[in-house]
Amino acid sequence: MGGGRWRRILSGLWRSIAVWAVSTVTMLVLAGALPDFQLQSDTGDSATRIAVTAGVGAGVFGLLSSMVWPLLVRALLLVPALVLGLLVFFLNGSLLLIALWINPSGRGEAAPETAVVVAAVMSAVASATGGALAVRDDDAYRRRLYRLADRRRRRADGRSGPATPAAVFLQLDGVGHDVLREAVGRGLMPTLAQWLGAGGPAGARVTHRLTAWRTDWSSQTGASQLGILHGSNHDIPAFRWYEKERHEVMVCNRPSSAAELQRRAVEFTGDGGLLTADGASRGNLFSGGADQLALVLSVSARRGRENRSRAGYFAYFIDPANAVRTVLSFGAEVLREITSSTRGRLRKLRPRVKRGGLYPFIRAFATVVERDVVVTAVIGDMLAGRNAVYADLVGYDEVAHHSGPRGRDADKVLARLDRSIALIAKVADHAPRPYRIVLLSDHGQSPGETFLTRYGLTLGNLVRAGCGLPVPRRARRTHSGAEARAAVRAALRRPVEEGGAQHPPSQHRSEPVVLASGNLGLISFPDVPHRMSREEIDRRHPALLSTLANHPGVGFLLVRSEEYGGLVIGAHGAEVPLDELDDEHPGPLADFGPGAADVVRRTHSFPHAADIMVNSWYDPAEGEVLAFEEQIGSHGGLGGAQGRPFLLSPVALSAPVEDGAELVGAEQVHHVLRRWLRECDGPQVPLPARPNERAA
Repeated sequence: MGGGRWRRILSGLWRSIAVWAVSTVTMLVLAGALPDFQLQSDTGDSATRIAVTAGVGAGVFGLLSSMVWPLLVRALLLVPALVLGLLVFFLNGSLLLIALWINPSGRGEAAPETAVVVAAVMSAVASATGGALAVRDDDAYRRRLYRLADRRRRRADGRSGPATPAAVFLQLDGVGHDVLREAVGRGLMPTLAQWLGAGGPAGARVTHRLTAWRTDWSSQTGASQLGILHGSNHDIPAFRWYEKERHEVMVCNRPSSAAELQRRAVEFTGDGGLLTADGASRGNLFSGGADQLALVLSVSARRGRENRSRAGYFAYFIDPANAVRTVLSFGAEVLREITSSTRGRLRKLRPRVKRGGLYPFIRAFATVVERDVVVTAVIGDMLAGRNAVYADLVGYDEVAHHSGPRGRDADKVLARLDRSIALIAKVADHAPRPYRIVLLSDHGQSPGETFLTRYGLTLGNLVRAGCGLPVPRRARRTHSGAEARAAVRAALRRPVEEGGAQHPPSQHRSEPVVLASGNLGLISFPDVPHRMSREEIDRRHPALLSTLANHPGVGFLLVRSEEYGGLVIGAHGAEVPLDELDDEHPGPLADFGPGAADVVRRTHSFPHAADIMVNSWYDPAEGEVLAFEEQIGSHGGLGGAQGRPFLLSPVALSAPVEDGAELVGAEQVHHVLRRWLRECDGPQVPLPARPNERAA
């Protein structure tokens, strides 16, 4: 046995002894501080005997945690993640009670509720101690991370990966190009600053390049990630849309919809996706054809343990210290959100949306639980030597929706994301093969108050008013609602009624379906089996299109015309055939920047484009839009930073595009990532789809 191996054994032994000693001291301190927790008999014991009781109790608790905890977590995989987080405390407390019960001294005793507190504190202290020692000992740190990879190897064929480079693609959901650049410049993300050579010593080596790219009209995760992972986002008009032939609303983050969208993309392209050869998909909406899946929405509804989305929690929560640390961080994040929202209300900050109810827990799940599970899964994939890993970190997007893309809360999330990236980069030094780490985002976010806040009614209310349908009394009293009713009466040649009496609703077979995707609205008439034309809409609802187009909160409309095909309608009677629009002659799209006509034209070609597509107003000077949802940082349509995400790639890989060219659309990003995999001497994608991905 070589000297290096002996040193590793001794180092591991020393680390275990140190953790045990700290746990023993922690147990002694808690026994003195908590009245319902004691380590001595009622008649009293010597200090030595009390110390022995604490030492044995700490040792037994540690052994039980390492042996029994993995079995408990595996048995609880069917429990929802939030419930599992709460059970962590009670399970740890139960293990401590067992440890005290089987203690040979027979002197340990604790009330059940006290046992929960003691176990949580001991697990947290043990985790902190072990982590501190691991930071000072690269071998110990490496062994700690290898435990996760070993579990995956035992389920694989045991073969080590090749020595050629592999790739890790980390998606920072919702982080726009300009937001990232500003965060690097302000020192919020020192790891990325070091990669870009910013803020470091003169002559620092630049390892990565930052590139902006432009999304499609539907600037949201469903369209972008499907295009990036599967090479096609054809017929994804928005985050939500109505399919008339199926009589169904499709929602990109609904498991059944995600599965159907992935099936369609695979059928459209003929290949399984970016990750078909020894790939891993972590925390994504779609699998990318990967075999290794964790928290992937498109397969979450499938039967079988390997395909259940929550099975990815096992690799993380198998370690009780991880579980306790994450649950404690979860609670801290909930308190942080409550404090922040309360501060905003007291200061009457604007814009602001409601952040009560379950939202603090949703935020904590996205920024803590999902982040920790996904990062741990990526670490395991790297130590297992996988060819390609794609992971989505969603915390920033969730927080920016409610706190603003440049808010204080969003800045804190960016700083924590940088620490996660630094950890993954450090693991790359210990991986069995070199890794190229690529960061990218699927879209940005544009700030602005909501349509409802500014005008007092929703887009759905405005559509109903424009159709002559009943609307809530509060919406009727708004200026927009009154104008819409007046427009309807004028179009129908009926007098304006002073007393506020409502014209009886039109007797049609169904009412319009109005859906919001950020600042993009979709209006469909479900009783008409085809996409309605402008002429048909005017015959049915003669005031609707003019009501929408002339509303100050609307930027432009897209409809199908029997005479012109695609037709873009703006305020004050502006109507331009889509084929006549380009960057030199943008018409009503002038404020929305270069390429707007191209992405609108592409969406018009989709079979499931809505009868009326509505893009909100956009202020190019301030970069603000008006979300049709309750979000002060939004994305989903055209206008501002939402359509300008980033790609941060190693300089060892070829440039995404040639100098002076622009990277446009998620499908083009897919081709860039495929090219980089080939440059890594990785798998030659695309590969054929597996049968279950082609099946309906």
